[in-house]
Amino acid sequence: MGKLKDQFWIWGQAVDSHYNTLNNHYKLPGSSKMTSLEGAYYLGVKNCCRVVIHDDPKPPFNQDNMALVSMREVVWSVLGAAGSNSKGIDVEEVLRQAAIFPNIRGGVLDDFFSEHGSVPRLSVKEVNDIHKQLNKNTPPLDLWIVVYDYQLDSPVGEYLNECDVITYWTWRGSELVHLDKNFEKLKKMTPGKRRLAGCYMWNYGESRPLTVRDMEFQCGKYLNWMEKGDIEGIIFCSNCIADLGLDTVEWTRNWIAENGEAVYDW
Repeated sequence: MGKLKDQFWIWGQAVDSHYNTLNNHYKLPGSSKMTSLEGAYYLGVKNCCRVVIHDDPKPPFNQDNMALVSMREVVWSVLGAAGSNSKGIDVEEVLRQAAIFPNIRGGVLDDFFSEHGSVPRLSVKEVNDIHKQLNKNTPPLDLWIVVYDYQLDSPVGEYLNECDVITYWTWRGSELVHLDKNFEKLKKMTPGKRRLAGCYMWNYGESRPLTVRDMEFQCGKYLNWMEKGDIEGIIFCSNCIADLGLDTVEWTRNWIAENGEAVYDW
């Protein structure tokens, strides 16, 4: 038994890192000052995917993890957002941090495939090696990976097979209408895998706002998937936009407050 909000996560990245990407390529309405921890508390979630972006933060991650000790679970990137980890992967640092902070439960490969899904950032063997390193930890750490809707028709399956947890994201808001069809593709590719749905609160793929109706559609759909056992949680993206006064963020915050206390037999 557990509360619904126990299955909610925030995608946590460096303060204002989305506004500062390519001179505000995403056309966000202002800059943000909210940290990952502040974003989690503001939304009312208990878990954090803490992901390096623009090589920020650089190891060691001790200070960031001290701020996250109140989180139920934390998953760190072993491969950060595109353009990060220019000096290599952070698997050894994640393992070192997990020995200090017991709420660290895994490592995630972010932006693993190129825009069109055909060029992975690592080989299958390298991913397998990371998986083995994480799983040898006591307790074992899970290997997570990010996959987008537009990558599902590319040869990504052998990489997903090497991972424990699949996080699934719809990059362009206009493609949400195909959510069911695309998710069926993912399910066929990942039998027996743990899955979480990534939930944007801004339309990054088309550099414009999402609507409250988009949020109602997404959250309703993801909750239905959770109830059916197709996914185990939702990741909300992100702290970097949570203090910009967006209608979508406020709607999401209220939705979590209204639904998060519901008890399920997970």
